Amino acid sequence: MDLGLRGRRAIVTGATRGIGRAISDLLAAEGADIAFCARNNAAVKERVKELTSEGVRAFGAAVDVGDGPAYRAWLEAVARDLGGVDIFIANASAGAGTEGEAAWEANFRVDLMHSVRGCEALLPHLARSDGGAVVFVTTIAAIETFFSPTAYGALKAALITYGKQLGQAVAGHGIRINMVSPGPVLFPGGDWDRVRRERPEVFAEVEGQCALGRMATPEEVARAVVFLASPAAGAITGSNLVIDAGFTKRVQF
Repeated sequence: MDLGLRGRRAIVTGATRGIGRAISDLLAAEGADIAFCARNNAAVKERVKELTSEGVRAFGAAVDVGDGPAYRAWLEAVARDLGGVDIFIANASAGAGTEGEAAWEANFRVDLMHSVRGCEALLPHLARSDGGAVVFVTTIAAIETFFSPTAYGALKAALITYGKQLGQAVAGHGIRINMVSPGPVLFPGGDWDRVRRERPEVFAEVEGQCALGRMATPEEVARAVVFLASPAAGAITGSNLVIDAGFTKRVQF
């Protein structure tokens, strides 16, 4: 299937490792130009080299998406560099590793508000596209209980609600808003790879709950994200796609 992404202009947050890296790889392979950010400047520079080797334009910067003014300034700058924006993928996350009020503050600033601020800054650019699309990367921790109560899951749930509401509000401008909720994702150096090494009994228990007998890969999540962002998914908006290798057991109507 031709996803219709050649020459499209995409912005991806958190794109140097894991799911974000796989998303940017696939966008480049499909011929899209990419602007991305992450926290590690050396990793950003290396990613720019890798992505431009695919024959597309790539702009990378070390940006703290939790810093509202700096983040907004970067978004406006790369929108100019790209000559417009067709796709915004909000992938950066503070993760689930922090506890207490610090977790609520970090997940609010990074997981929720970086997505909200990104949309506020980019919606005028997306409205000028002939196929503006936004994808929020959330988590299954937002849609069912998972170990214990967390700020991460609660604020990702808020992001899903915001995405659905926003999708209704901007549809008249030709902009689609969708979400994906990955389950446990395994890749070298990732959180579940660490759990596999340090707490193998927990890893085995969680993997055993995946109906497919294994965890998802970043590439599998990326394929769903890129499809939803592409013109091939032109009639899909306001949806939350669960990508969890069968971990969740709820019935989706």
